[in-house]
Amino acid sequence: QVHLVESGGGLVQAGGSLRLSCAASGSIFSINSMGWYRQAPGNARELVAVITKGGSINYADSVKGRFTVSRDNAKNTVYLEMNSLKPEDTAVYYCYGSILSILADERDYWGQGTQVTVSL
Repeated sequence: QVHLVESGGGLVQAGGSLRLSCAASGSIFSINSMGWYRQAPGNARELVAVITKGGSINYADSVKGRFTVSRDNAKNTVYLEMNSLKPEDTAVYYCYGSILSILADERDYWGQGTQVTVSL
């Protein structure tokens, strides 16, 4: 079994900052890409940022220059630093990892989601 557990969501005023963390644990052999998606009410889940094991990064246009994704491979953890938050960033943020388990089964795993709410 592989588990992803997020932390760090909450309520913040527009212009503020939050830092999300996501730790993967369990029967992990290796982790390829890790990243963050978000889903606002009535909207489809969308990519926020992804970082590969080698450090290549991709951001959604809407968060470029404001959000920073990073990872600690030794801790199997991915982070999302969110600055200059806007009300439109309000969503449930989901961590994901493309993980090869020790059973040689590679698939995407998802966290339970953490709510980020940005008020005016």
